[in-house]
Amino acid sequence: MALRKSLSFQRIAARCLVGATLAMGLAACSSTTETLTKGYVIDERVVAEMKPGTSVEKVLERMGTPSTVSTVGNKTFYYISQTFERPVQFMSPRLVEQRVLAIYFDKNFKVERLANYGLKDGVVFDFITRTTPTSGSELSLIGQLLRATGGGGGATFNPFGA
Repeated sequence: MALRKSLSFQRIAARCLVGATLAMGLAACSSTTETLTKGYVIDERVVAEMKPGTSVEKVLERMGTPSTVSTVGNKTFYYISQTFERPVQFMSPRLVEQRVLAIYFDKNFKVERLANYGLKDGVVFDFITRTTPTSGSELSLIGQLLRATGGGGGATFNPFGA
């Protein structure tokens, strides 16, 4: 009889241990979505300081080295930012937002204007002026930057390798 109670207690303890292990595993799976940022992290306070007339030295000092620079005349700096999400650690991240902050300089290398481009409904959109840029070489360059770094809002792209 004592042996039977001992076996019964061991079975109950084993079932509790298995249940606790499963509960901990499920709790780990239901954690919040992980957000990853790649590229330049836009600081709205610093961007607000970049007013027309600001020198190129001040821009470099406050914002750092741009992600890329225009190839003709070096009169535009581009700061590229991407935000990814993944629900579980081992899953591939999904691109949820992508921005290109462009700072245009005049012939004296003073800030002429800023534009914060992104994709809205699949179209290149300037979030500062709330307009869609007109066609031309600048629009095609911004479109290429947005497409080359991962595609539209729902594209899957792994920023950590192949």
